Amino acid sequence: MKIALAQINPTIGDITGNIDCMIGYSKRAKAQGASLVIFPELAVTGYPPMDLLLKESFVEANLKGLDRLASATTDESVDISIIVGYVDINNGPGRPLRNAVALLHKGKIVLKQFKTLLPNYDVFDEDRYFEPASTYGTEVIGAEPIALCICEDIWNYQEVDTATRYHADPIAALAALGPKLLVNISCSPFGTDKYQLREKIVRHHAKEHGLPIIYLNQVGGNDQLVFDGRSIVVDGKGELVARAAAFKEDLLIIDTDNANSKAWGRIEDPLTKPVTETYEALVLGTRDYIAKCNFKKTVVGLSGGIDSAVTCAIAVAAVGKENVLGVAMPSPHSSEGSIRDAKELAESLGIEFSLVPISPAMLAFENMLAQNFEGKERDVTEENIQARIRGVILMSISNKFGHLVLTTGNKSELAVGYCTLYGDMCGGLAVISDVPKMQVYELANYINTLAGRQVIPESTITKAPSAELRPGQTDQDSLPPYPILDAIIQAYVEQRLNPNEIMKLGYDPAVIADVITRIDRNEYKRKQAAPGLKVSATAFGVGWRMPIAQRFQEKTKLEKDGSCQVLC
Repeated sequence: MKIALAQINPTIGDITGNIDCMIGYSKRAKAQGASLVIFPELAVTGYPPMDLLLKESFVEANLKGLDRLASATTDESVDISIIVGYVDINNGPGRPLRNAVALLHKGKIVLKQFKTLLPNYDVFDEDRYFEPASTYGTEVIGAEPIALCICEDIWNYQEVDTATRYHADPIAALAALGPKLLVNISCSPFGTDKYQLREKIVRHHAKEHGLPIIYLNQVGGNDQLVFDGRSIVVDGKGELVARAAAFKEDLLIIDTDNANSKAWGRIEDPLTKPVTETYEALVLGTRDYIAKCNFKKTVVGLSGGIDSAVTCAIAVAAVGKENVLGVAMPSPHSSEGSIRDAKELAESLGIEFSLVPISPAMLAFENMLAQNFEGKERDVTEENIQARIRGVILMSISNKFGHLVLTTGNKSELAVGYCTLYGDMCGGLAVISDVPKMQVYELANYINTLAGRQVIPESTITKAPSAELRPGQTDQDSLPPYPILDAIIQAYVEQRLNPNEIMKLGYDPAVIADVITRIDRNEYKRKQAAPGLKVSATAFGVGWRMPIAQRFQEKTKLEKDGSCQVLC
């Protein structure tokens, strides 16, 4: 039978819009000869709905939306079976809701299957809302019995860390029912190289059970999460036979009647290079955040540095040059080169550019605070006032014209608190807050390569990073070299290694201790930061759950034998 994989981009809470989208895709699938179309996990509500699930009216609206979609299958222009994710009510004991998938046929729900494995780690909190499945079933569509499952149900695999938390194996239970095809609808967020793990898991289950598997993933950005699509089909031997597009909506038609499974459908390029993946994820996440939050234009503070340059280039790729305003706000400490680089970037990108010197405001603050600061030496206070003046300017433009302010801080800075509250942290979206500094350089070079010209000025890439808040300042006055800083941050934050383990990687114990202390002490800043797009294994945000008011700290002590001991 011909089956359509509808890799769509739902919006959370836009139930009417999501249903309209699915009806449109169903018509397209029918027109291309498909008799079944598949949509992602919780496609009716959008994913993740979070505490909207606590609103009875939201759940009711979702069920009405499902009924509308089911009714559409009786329309002559649709007349196609539909598999779709939605929220169901649990009428038995336990939590009040179910994460569910339904098979719709001729106006009716002919099969329901509930999600068994409810993730409660990283960005997920499904155990908060849903009751797991306890029974399984199949349904015959097009002369083939089909079994359904949802996302995490397929992740009980021995080579995945999360497998140890589960005691049930839904795939084995479903395979035992003798289906000819297994469909997994999913909402699996992007992470670098994660698609390779997904494919490995799906291929493993298909080969183990001799069962073709369709894995249908969502695409698009919802708040901090980006979904990369890359839905796949594997045959009963575990061979990849079809793959949908990466980072964009797609309608992939497969034909399971073809005797040669390798001819079932097309295989799109998965975009394998980490820098390519990250760039596409950031562009998609930025575009959807702006659109789904009902903004049209953005404003970016341009310092002449690499972080603001990369952020601005991503914004242009996301929403177009006509919707991006670059604002340079030089102080007496800003170099002529930085001002020139900011102008050159704006001209290269073709965006509107504004120059707003902050010297008058700095003088005004100095006069206003002279009495309060009498007898005190100039220090970081005066430096931070400059950053906060710039924040006020950007937020004023936002208020006046309705532009969304994009913050420009990277993960390295956010990790150790090298950023100013109510200053450079002001804004509505932190585009590169999950991108370490060295990867920002990779993105800058990739943006230039992609354009085939010098979009980001060479001097922006090669000059020493500096906040330019005092004469002669560079980042390395206050921080370890970025290659070392980034490596320690990755080890401590993403790999969750302790100081002893990080020291074995060859880094100075004193530097390790300093970086870890900075990370731990700056949680209060990160809690007040704009939401950032998640592109790594662990991002500061919904997947990083650390208390602010706490006194536990891992410290290091260098012993005589050269070992590093953790002291609590």
